[in-house]
Order: sequence, then C-alpha cells, then structure tokens
Amino acid sequence: MAVVRLRGPLEKLAGGPEHRVAGATVSDVLQQLEREHASLEGWILDERGVLRRHINVFVNAEPATPGTPVGPHERIEILPAISGG
Repeated sequence: MAVVRLRGPLEKLAGGPEHRVAGATVSDVLQQLEREHASLEGWILDERGVLRRHINVFVNAEPATPGTPVGPHERIEILPAISGG
C-alpha cells in the first residue's frame, strides 16, 4: 500500500496526516482514500470523480496526474493550493 500524506485542512478532515491506501494509479488511491474517509468526499475529487484543480498531487516528490502509476512503496503527497492576497 502507498503512503498518502495529507496537508492543511485535508489532514484534519481525515483524522491525521498519513494513511496507507491501496491502488494502481493516483486516481485509484484518491477514490479509495475518499471511501475510507467519508469526511474527505468532495474535497479532493469532484462529483464526477475528477481531481479538483486546486489540489496538487506528488508521487515521490514528482508532480503527478490521476493516471500516474502507484506502487506499494510510493509516497503520495496531497496539497491543497494556497491563495490569498
């Protein structure tokens, strides 16, 4: 299982910063994460299951897309974008 690290409000919604989640791609992992932590529903993926544009995903510190393959020893970072003025 990959280790998913959540930051900011996502960490609080999921009850902690790190979670072990199974999946073959980033999309699979994110869908499973939302199934395991219902409080995250709608925060990472929209109602169509598409990654929200304000969410940044990295696999082993490299920018990732929903189709990026994920192995059992990968580290996935999920960071909401920060904006303000």
